[in-house]
Amino acid sequence: QLTPSSFLRIGQLSNVDLNEDIHELETELPRQHPNEIPHNEKLLSLKYESLDYDNSENQLFLEEERRINHAAFRTVEIKRWVICAMIGILTGLVACFIDIVVENLAGLKYRVVKDNIDKFTAKGGLSFSLLLWATLNASVVMVGSVIVAFIEPVAAGSGIPQIKCYLNGVKIPHVVRLKTLVIKVCGVILSVVGGLAVGKEGPMIHSGSVIAAGISQGRSTSLKRDFKIFEYFRRDTEKRDFVSAGAAAGVSAAFGAPVGGVLFSLEEGASFWNQFLTWRIFFASMISTFTLNSVLSVYHGNAWDLSSPGLINFGRFDSEKMGYTIQEIPIFIFMGVVGGILGALFNALNYWLTMFRIRYIHRPCLQVVEAMLVAAVTATVGFVMIYCSRDCQPIQGSSVAYPLQLFCADGEYNSMATAFFNTPEKSVVNLFHDAPGSYNPMTLGMFTLMYFFLACWTYGLTVSAGVFIPSLLIGAAWGRLFGISLSYLTKGSIWADPGKYALMGAAAQLGGIVRMTLSLTVIMMEATGNVTYGFPIMLVLMTAKIVGDYFVEGLYDMHIQLQSVPFLHWEAPVTSHSLTAREVMSTPVTCLRRIERVGTVVDILSDTSSNHNGFPVVESNADTTQLCGIVPNHLFPPKVFVERANLNLVQRRLKLKDFRDAYPRFPPIQSIHVSQDERDCMIDLSEFMNPSPYTVPQEASLPRVFKLFRALGLRHLVVVDNRNEVVGMVTRKDLARYRLGKEGLEELSLAQT
Repeated sequence: QLTPSSFLRIGQLSNVDLNEDIHELETELPRQHPNEIPHNEKLLSLKYESLDYDNSENQLFLEEERRINHAAFRTVEIKRWVICAMIGILTGLVACFIDIVVENLAGLKYRVVKDNIDKFTAKGGLSFSLLLWATLNASVVMVGSVIVAFIEPVAAGSGIPQIKCYLNGVKIPHVVRLKTLVIKVCGVILSVVGGLAVGKEGPMIHSGSVIAAGISQGRSTSLKRDFKIFEYFRRDTEKRDFVSAGAAAGVSAAFGAPVGGVLFSLEEGASFWNQFLTWRIFFASMISTFTLNSVLSVYHGNAWDLSSPGLINFGRFDSEKMGYTIQEIPIFIFMGVVGGILGALFNALNYWLTMFRIRYIHRPCLQVVEAMLVAAVTATVGFVMIYCSRDCQPIQGSSVAYPLQLFCADGEYNSMATAFFNTPEKSVVNLFHDAPGSYNPMTLGMFTLMYFFLACWTYGLTVSAGVFIPSLLIGAAWGRLFGISLSYLTKGSIWADPGKYALMGAAAQLGGIVRMTLSLTVIMMEATGNVTYGFPIMLVLMTAKIVGDYFVEGLYDMHIQLQSVPFLHWEAPVTSHSLTAREVMSTPVTCLRRIERVGTVVDILSDTSSNHNGFPVVESNADTTQLCGIVPNHLFPPKVFVERANLNLVQRRLKLKDFRDAYPRFPPIQSIHVSQDERDCMIDLSEFMNPSPYTVPQEASLPRVFKLFRALGLRHLVVVDNRNEVVGMVTRKDLARYRLGKEGLEELSLAQT
């Protein structure tokens, strides 16, 4: 539903192609680039619209529902299952594509650089190798950053905050477009191959969601193709359910964790939940893991052995050698505390960095330069660390992909290189599984320190990249260090296996950064294939969350807040019982009469100040004007004005299908030309209005209004007085304005940016 405001800036447009977006229209205006954009986190942006999760039960809707018989409903249900299976298969295939391409390109890059280093170690002049490595990284990342910055900025980052907002009911422009998916996939491949401190797991969640949104609508607006299937699902309610299935399929392809995917969708994403939905989402997740597994097995040449369920495989942890005893539980809890503190530090640094980026680095060309700088610095840091490290390990019996000899004796390799000279996923697995004694504590300490700052600097760049794997890697490094120091302290006692502590450290660090509890426990259990560690992982994650929340919010929530998105949490702020609907609502409300002049309707829709996008319809009695319905702004049909101009000339009734074909981009009012004669006609709104809107009395408390609004996924909530007269309207922004700050309840101001 397009806001009128964007069009008023451009003036009256006589005709707009429905498939063009506001975005393309705005580019006609000269863009001024200030040097600094003043940004404040205590703002809520007015540019985000709300999705309507509640079906508008107008006459057209009820007529269509009555026409559908029981058998047709069964067909709809079967279609839902088919769509979920397709989501699973396609998400799995996209994950395979990313995995295979990254493996080949990164392998090529590392082989080239390794040969070069081996050549120059012998005859001197290693600075050339450094130059080669940094240039390769920067050029690959440049391509990845250019496509994101100039073609589709929504594809930047991991996409989890955006999907979280979408499932919460905020309409983020371009977030589930085919174009976004293509840029996302290419961007992820390029940023991982470019050696940035990023993972390819987070973006899988976004990719899954885009696939789900595309399939369930049965058409693509980017390709301008309509396949005329699944037309019943063209509304926010259905689309949102499928997007949560797509997000789950993405998690399960990334980690090989179908149950974790369902729980992720439940914990982070979906605001609305029911049993059938859960079962369908689980089905999509399972299919997605299975597809990935079978394709990768064929690719690796063992077609019958399904051994790679996810993009990252932590490898098996054997319970026999790696059990834990009761006295280790306090140690695990302590690791959780460390993870929480480090995670809070990571988030706080990233917060200041993001504020700086929003203010100063907002031009696309600057963003590309920054990404290239980070890529070059990452390569340089890695090179210098490998160059200065004197930690040599024997080659035989080790599973290093690209062993760099450098200044080690023959038959030995540099162990710092296993951490830096590899894709992050492989490094994580090495830290989990390498035999005790394959890393020097000094190596691990330096690696943790450098990688912490690199990962923090990288998150929020204009490239598609996830934060899951870098967090796991930082945690695994300091966890392993912790395990080694424990076995020093206990004189090499048997239970201090460093791999086990690497796993706990990884969980603690990731939990401290993103603050997920339930789904993360299950994901870690499924990815390691070991239930024994369920309890310690849960303890570690709980501790990390409690400690981290004491200091600062989770990374995703922080980025949502920095974008000034009107996000509704599960509950209203706890101290808000003193506020009532009268204080929260927006007034005055623009109301329409049941039979209204066309000119009046056109003027109201063209006016930017009535930005509720929904209009109560009232009837005047002797002394009161009572509410009798509400019309969302996209249900004002373009065709009706002319057809109803003379009320006895109605050739064909409008059907709901006419509106559904325009979903999700309804034409703006400026694209409809209304002549002066037509302005004087009357239009009857009773067919289009929802005759039973949700209302609250003006004395209702904020938590009560919030609960109703949030649980039903409304877009408008009409506030009435005791005579059923409209006194105000509650929209998402009115509720999201109130937030618990450090001093108590604070009210955010609204801004146009």
